[in-house]
Amino acid sequence: MHPDTAVILCAGLGTRMRPLTLTTPKPLLPLGGRPILAHTLEQLVEAGVKRVIVNAHYLAAQIDAFAAAYPQLTVTHEDKLLDTGGAVTAMMAQNLLPDAPFYIINGDTYWVDGPTPTLPRLQKAFNPKTMDAALLLGRAAGAVAETGRGDFLWPRDGNLQRRGERDVAPYLFSGVQLVSPALFADAPPAPFSLNLLWDKAIAANRLGAIVHDGVWFHLSTPEDLARAETVLAAREVGNTT
Repeated sequence: MHPDTAVILCAGLGTRMRPLTLTTPKPLLPLGGRPILAHTLEQLVEAGVKRVIVNAHYLAAQIDAFAAAYPQLTVTHEDKLLDTGGAVTAMMAQNLLPDAPFYIINGDTYWVDGPTPTLPRLQKAFNPKTMDAALLLGRAAGAVAETGRGDFLWPRDGNLQRRGERDVAPYLFSGVQLVSPALFADAPPAPFSLNLLWDKAIAANRLGAIVHDGVWFHLSTPEDLARAETVLAAREVGNTT
């Protein structure tokens, strides 16, 4: 199983990243001298992905201009925001996605591989017979960002669980996942969040995960972006050339 298609979610307003996003959509903000989106595309190409579908809404003309340089990239336009799950079901309705597993990546995600390239690790861990999705999780303790109270608990002898209201969870969703079309069976009308489908998969014990063994950056605010630039400029991780 070698996924050859990916979705990158780029339609959001990026309100927490203001004022930087007043004139530039968040996926096109520069990091290490290139747009965040360019880094993601490079990772996907190295993993063997041939087709990438990007959704656009806010400052969509800039996404279109960026995409013109990438023949493997298709842009879909949302007249109104469909949220993460609704965006993918709209792509399915347009027959843009395969009847096979594909990646979904947030447009503001940036990661540095560990000892083994990240996307092939996720691919190897994903078993469509037992999973509807596999998430790449980051350790809250190692994240280059504010992490809040975390997202997921993962007992050693159990399955992935949501953080309870009073819990502090050690893992966060990194913005990278590999999914089966089966995840979207009986999906609600748009707009809706992928969180709804994860909850359904958790209830059926069909949500898998791996923990990232490199460094990932949660790029939500200008401070997050500045922190990531500092780490990269110091050559502490990765290679931005």
